[in-house]
Amino acid sequence: MYEADREEMVKRLIAYGYLRSEKVIQAMRKVPRHVFVPADSRRYSYEDIPLPVGQNQTISAPHMVATMCEYLDLKEGQKVLEVGAGTGYHACVVAEIISPGRVFAVERYSSLAERAKKNLEKAGCPRVKIIVGDGTMGYPEEAPYDRIYVTAGAPEVPDPLVEQLGGRGRMLIPIGSRYSQELILVIKEEGEIIRKNLGGCAFVPLIGKYGWKD
Repeated sequence: MYEADREEMVKRLIAYGYLRSEKVIQAMRKVPRHVFVPADSRRYSYEDIPLPVGQNQTISAPHMVATMCEYLDLKEGQKVLEVGAGTGYHACVVAEIISPGRVFAVERYSSLAERAKKNLEKAGCPRVKIIVGDGTMGYPEEAPYDRIYVTAGAPEVPDPLVEQLGGRGRMLIPIGSRYSQELILVIKEEGEIIRKNLGGCAFVPLIGKYGWKD
């Protein structure tokens, strides 16, 4: 049942132009999104919609996961920082693409972090480390990162994330209000910071020292 639904989701995302590269297509074809969705919403796992996961957080719509993975231009063996782990789905997709690289995913809520760890184990995704903490501070212990992506909307790009982005690195982050944002691609090249606006999006607020106040 879920395999057919997942394949249909992938075909739709290809048809609408969200999925373009073979490595991202294969990762989204392989990772079981239903494992990361709460039981009461599982029948909607392969619909292209965000779903609630508790603590007023959501698992992103598949088209947004696909979009972010494509724009990040992920490569095998990279080290990636995720801010906002949720239940672990996005990190698992990224880990599949960059294998044998690793994802370090920071989650503010310990209850979600524990659920993410269990989900990742069920999905057979060992190359993700979940950290409980303030994602706006990044995770300096493993910096610098080849790629950073943020799954919550911030008022500005947090300085620690820029500092932890390695040379020729890429970061994706939604910037705007608490309720609507623009998806911004940040490229660090020879010490210069280049920003590109990729268009409108809507994420939950990024809470923390360099984000919104709780």
